Amino acid sequence: MSKPIGFFTSYTQGDGSLLESLQEEYGSTFELMTKREKLFLISAIAIQLCDQAPGRCREEIYVVGHQINSSLPQADRQGLIEALTNQVQWGRNLSDTELVPMK
Repeated sequence: MSKPIGFFTSYTQGDGSLLESLQEEYGSTFELMTKREKLFLISAIAIQLCDQAPGRCREEIYVVGHQINSSLPQADRQGLIEALTNQVQWGRNLSDTELVPMK
């Protein structure tokens, strides 16, 4: 079962925030959005966060992205979104000075 957006964000009921507005319009678990709409929002947010993150991507990461999209089934790609989101939030992230090229 999905958890409400307040579980993942700073939203509290009655705060008058955009998060409250989104919950009122689309439901506490975004159940009133299509899968495509949810994926679009994931993409839009990720692009903006990536643009704001310091550093740059290694060239090989673009290749990895293509491999993921061309080789993995949908369920595994969705699982990777969840895994990567968890790692962005809670995992250790390399700094640009720690990067070691792939072999």
